[in-house]
Amino acid sequence: MNKIRKPISGWLRVVLIIIPFFLFVGVSQMLAFLVLGFKPSDRNFVPTTVQSLVLELFMFAGTFAVVGIFRRWIDKESFRSLGFYLRNLKQETFIGLLLGTLMITTGFFLLLMLHEINWVDTNPEVANLFYSLVLFIAVAFTEELIFRGYILNNLMLSMNRWIALFVSSLLFSSIHMGNANFTWLSFLSILLAGLLLGVPYIFTQSLWLPIALHFSWNFFQGTIFGFSVSGNAEYSLIIQSRATDTFLNGGKFGFEGSILAIVFLSLAIAALGAYYFRIEKFNAETDHVENTPLTE
Repeated sequence: MNKIRKPISGWLRVVLIIIPFFLFVGVSQMLAFLVLGFKPSDRNFVPTTVQSLVLELFMFAGTFAVVGIFRRWIDKESFRSLGFYLRNLKQETFIGLLLGTLMITTGFFLLLMLHEINWVDTNPEVANLFYSLVLFIAVAFTEELIFRGYILNNLMLSMNRWIALFVSSLLFSSIHMGNANFTWLSFLSILLAGLLLGVPYIFTQSLWLPIALHFSWNFFQGTIFGFSVSGNAEYSLIIQSRATDTFLNGGKFGFEGSILAIVFLSLAIAALGAYYFRIEKFNAETDHVENTPLTE
């Protein structure tokens, strides 16, 4: 008699994908360096916006490949079930774009008013704006695919959804520890960002809002307002400067190293959490009424 194999538990799937993920991403980055004509060991390599885009597209390809393989052969689930359902696509995308844009724009002008940063000049370059747009779309898809779509998705199968959210956010923040000018303040900020990006996912299992929010946060932070993005400086429309690095302006790490970011992220987590709790409660009450048998 053939034994029925038990499915691999969610937390174990997460553990199993770690080494293949870094292997696939590492190989894809080596291929990207070959395409660009640079050696991975070249410490003087400072990529242009186009080169950053090429590197990110290869990283996305590596991430897409390893997640696709695991979803098909280990999880035995559809790729769409990672969170690419079409329901509420427009609504969730709009909320994500609006929320990220609002937080970064408010932070920028508040720091200007506090004289924590200075608006030095503008540098409109249509080509670089377009490359940056595609770059941060790719970043959002890549990181949300692995951290929310795969890791958080699987952890929720093995543990309480809030614990799964915290663990996935901790991993998300930890992977940024090698970034330039990283601080423990930025660690907390990115941890909170992971929580914010994961809150809508644990209620909807949809990636559209996290992807849109991740994109708008990065794009407006770096490309529009001139902050470093997680310690990485890219092309920006607005050129800004700082008289000194402080815990308010985030210093060289960018807005994510700012206490202001921590305040905004905390408020956004509370607001999104309340929003989705209200929807969940309403749906539960509606289901209860619909399933209650009629009596004479």
